[in-house]
Amino acid sequence: MKQSMDNNSIINQYLTSVKKQFEYYKSLGDKTMNQVSDEQLFEELEPETNSIAIIAKHIAGNQLSRWTDFWTTDGEKEWRNREAEFELEDLNSRSEVLKRWNQGWQCLFNAIDSINENNFSELVYIRNMGHTIPEAVNRQLSHYSYHVGQMVFLGKVLSGEHWESLSIPRGKSSIYNAEKFSKPKSQKHFTEDL
Repeated sequence: MKQSMDNNSIINQYLTSVKKQFEYYKSLGDKTMNQVSDEQLFEELEPETNSIAIIAKHIAGNQLSRWTDFWTTDGEKEWRNREAEFELEDLNSRSEVLKRWNQGWQCLFNAIDSINENNFSELVYIRNMGHTIPEAVNRQLSHYSYHVGQMVFLGKVLSGEHWESLSIPRGKSSIYNAEKFSKPKSQKHFTEDL
């Protein structure tokens, strides 16, 4: 029998889901950076490509701009220098990259935690364009997953045979699926078993 849900339950379920997805993509970035050497963290494969460190810096710059005071100010802050996010002059070590990376994610999580059923219908602005909360959240979830995927790809290329898979390892799909289907059906977020 299907259960009906009230609006507050739907909003809370959505917010819980997106927060878990953001946490998942942060963990993929964390695990990627943990698998590469300090040199590989800053390595650019070609002159027109970005290193893992630059991508992490760009994600953090975007997060700080989008989510700082996002209820009251435009998501493209006047103080943001997007072009500088693709330069490494101010980040010279792994610890500096990780500090910036974690600052960006903390800003995002603080903002997500401020969303509730009372303000869910508010509009927020990015470059003067009004976004509903789901539009703003989904826009950034897509943006960050896109860039984290780039980080993972670079990590895998740079690590070569030393790379430890962050998903179902090649050749293990049947085993993984058999284990999942051996359990009774349940409702849970896909990240709970990772």
